[in-house]
Amino acid sequence: MAFPTRPLGRRTLLQGGLTVTAFGAIGLAVPQAAGALTRPARALSSKAAPEIHGTADWGARSPNGTIEVLDQPPIWVAVHHTAGGNSDDTSLEHAFSLSRGIQNFHMDDRGWVDSGQQFTNSRGGHITEGRHESLNALNDGGKHVVGAHVGDHNSDAVGIENEGTYTEVDVPDALWNSLVELVSHMCSQFGIPASEIYGHRDYNSTECPGEVLYGRLPELRDAVGARLGQEVKQPTTWRLVQPGDTGPEVLAGQHLLRAQGMSVPTDGVFGASTQRAVAELESRYGITPAACSAVRKRPETGLLGAGIWPILATTVRPGDQGPAAKAAQVLLDAKGRSSRIQSTIDTSAWKQLLAK
Repeated sequence: MAFPTRPLGRRTLLQGGLTVTAFGAIGLAVPQAAGALTRPARALSSKAAPEIHGTADWGARSPNGTIEVLDQPPIWVAVHHTAGGNSDDTSLEHAFSLSRGIQNFHMDDRGWVDSGQQFTNSRGGHITEGRHESLNALNDGGKHVVGAHVGDHNSDAVGIENEGTYTEVDVPDALWNSLVELVSHMCSQFGIPASEIYGHRDYNSTECPGEVLYGRLPELRDAVGARLGQEVKQPTTWRLVQPGDTGPEVLAGQHLLRAQGMSVPTDGVFGASTQRAVAELESRYGITPAACSAVRKRPETGLLGAGIWPILATTVRPGDQGPAAKAAQVLLDAKGRSSRIQSTIDTSAWKQLLAK
């Protein structure tokens, strides 16, 4: 049954509101476990809620299926880029056209019931509602519209598509300012800590939201934290390694791939054979390659990121001699922490070793 389109106001309103021994031996800080953060009470932003244009404003189609709404808020914010053109058109009408284009692509090409993301942010700084009912859920603060933008995490993440491609160029000021405003409002309404703002690549193996925008996420967390009066602890995330990269992280990945039975060189160069091995591993474990684009199909196969590292990162103990132990030793040597493995290295410790 089609979900009816309901007129929505143009402005939203605020409503009332791994093991410790492993780290000790390696000499790394012990990170707080994901999900262990205490959810803060709703904090009023220092500024009014941003203007958000609802689905009726930009002429959205009715969904072709049921929109799932959970009686609980999302617990983290996912930042995306559309991986489309960096348009010079900063008008509101362009933002509306962008929203229609994304919805058409998601419904007609991907076969989804509606836009995958909850909100869209244009290069002109115009914010629009994506999937129907997302604005109502944001206003409520205690509900979550399940989207389709982060594999295996759509029930707990609220997503923002930022117009453009940010692999090499920075976002325009207008987009950045509206992103800070929108994410601050989201965190305030849903009770999400500012430290729980992530890029798409932190959960799936994808370049999204682009190297440049991703590199500004610590700045985004700090800006949101400042608005909400929160002290921000920057999270530890899986490193993305991709074709053309070189260095100890690539070499460690190659050793870990060999531990999985893959035939790859151990030269520290992410070449075609390494990419094929990662893609084969994705297929073996039933991992669907991520597609970071909101405006065209472009699955990214063979990237060594958050979707694959947890599979490769097997536990290593002192005295182990296999490929996984070699991988750990490569990373320890690169960080200058230890001449040998002194304690158990689990998944959390691997993440620390791979972190920039």
